[in-house]
Amino acid sequence: MRLGIFASGRGTNFHAIEEHVKMHILRNVEVSLLITNDANAPAVTLARDYDIPVTFIEGIQGRKFSTKQERERARNEFDRQALKALRQNRIDLVALAGFMQVLSKTLVDAYEYQIMNIHPAINLVKFGGRGMHGEHVHEAVIRAGEKKSGCTVHYVDESVDGGPIILQSIVPVESTDTPESLAHRILVHEHRTYAKAIQLHVDRRINIVNGKAHIDWSGDWIEEWNKRQEAFIKHQQTPNSR
Repeated sequence: MRLGIFASGRGTNFHAIEEHVKMHILRNVEVSLLITNDANAPAVTLARDYDIPVTFIEGIQGRKFSTKQERERARNEFDRQALKALRQNRIDLVALAGFMQVLSKTLVDAYEYQIMNIHPAINLVKFGGRGMHGEHVHEAVIRAGEKKSGCTVHYVDESVDGGPIILQSIVPVESTDTPESLAHRILVHEHRTYAKAIQLHVDRRINIVNGKAHIDWSGDWIEEWNKRQEAFIKHQQTPNSR
C-alpha cells in the first residue's frame, strides 16, 4: 500500500512511520510521498534523506486574507492540488503528521476513511478542535487537572479532530508535569500507536459501522504486532536515536 504523508513541522511521526517501514515492522507499506505547506519544514529534510518525493503546495498557514471567502478558496485550492498529487503518485492511504491545516470536503470525500490523523490527547471533545495543537493541548490538559492524557489516531472527516477513533494510548499526567514533559512522554506513544493503526488499516482489520471504527483482533494479530514492534521500542530507548 502506498502511503502519503502530510507534514508542516519537525516530522517526528513521519520519521517514526518510516523507521517502522525500514525495520520491516510495518509490512506491505511504502511511504511514497510527502506533501507539505512549508518548504522549509524539517520534515522536508527527512524526506530527502529517505529519498521520498516531496510536493510543496502553498497553503493558508501564516498567510493573511482579506475575507473568509478568500481564505476558503485558498484552502480548497490547496486540497485540489494535493488531490492531484496523491492521484499522480497512486497514494492509497494518507497520514497527517503534524500537518497545520484543516482539510476541506474536496479531499476528505475523495479519500473517505483513507486519511488518518494523530492528536496528542484522548478526550477530543475537551482537548480537540481549532487552536488545540502542540503544547496548547498539554497546557489545557494540565490546567484542567486531568489525571490522564495520551494520544488518539482517528480517520479524518470534515470536522476538526473528529472522525472515527481507531486507537488510543493512555499516559498518566503527573503532578510535576509541564506541557513539555507531558508532550515528550506522549510523543513516545504517538510513534508506536500511529504505525499500529496504519498496519490495521493495511491489513483490512478496521470496519466503519454507523460512524464508529470496529477492529478485528481475531487470530494472533496483536501478538505478532507486539513481537515485531519490540525492535522499534528498543530503538526508541537508544540514546541519540532521532
